[in-house]
Amino acid sequence: MGKKEENIEYSIEQLREMLETMKYGSITLVVQDNYVVQIERNEKVRLK
Repeated sequence: MGKKEENIEYSIEQLREMLETMKYGSITLVVQDNYVVQIERNEKVRLK
């Protein structure tokens, strides 16, 4: 497996973990030269 494929697999794994624990919010991927270099998580807390 090449470096690019490893980056994609690791990014997908991180996204899955974030999605499983997040109720409201957004996730932003930052890509540079065809590689995911950063994943930003903005979570909202809803008050009732």
